[in-house]
Amino acid sequence: MITKLFPYLNFDGDGKEATHFYAEVLGAEVAGISTYGEAHGDMEGLPEDAKDLVMNAQLNLKNGDTLMISDVPPGMGMSFQKGNNVSLTVTVDNIEEARTIFGALTEGGTVTMDLQETFWSPLYGNLTDRYGIEWQISVDRQTDKQPD
Repeated sequence: MITKLFPYLNFDGDGKEATHFYAEVLGAEVAGISTYGEAHGDMEGLPEDAKDLVMNAQLNLKNGDTLMISDVPPGMGMSFQKGNNVSLTVTVDNIEEARTIFGALTEGGTVTMDLQETFWSPLYGNLTDRYGIEWQISVDRQTDKQPD
């Protein structure tokens, strides 16, 4: 079952500033900001000057919605394009559903990161679908349950 669907805004180095700006404008709470340098393990190919960039920032709005923010790090196989810097994140509660959704969205699309275990999710991947929409598919570590 899909447990969350939210927008993810990507920036070119000004993610921290944008996080605080949107929190103020939207009356949201900054639930957390983590940088690429704080990531668990070694992020292969991460330039030294990218370690202070935002890997993940979460804003919680008063109505219960979530807005996520990240900087696109240089040298990691990803590129920032102004005007096309919004992706959608789907969080599900089981691995099989993540595989099903990811598989369907990849038909005619391009995989950016294959589904794999990360330090924040038992299964995560991202892709651009056949319509040019960027998607992040993630299994919630807290609710991961096997299908009945």
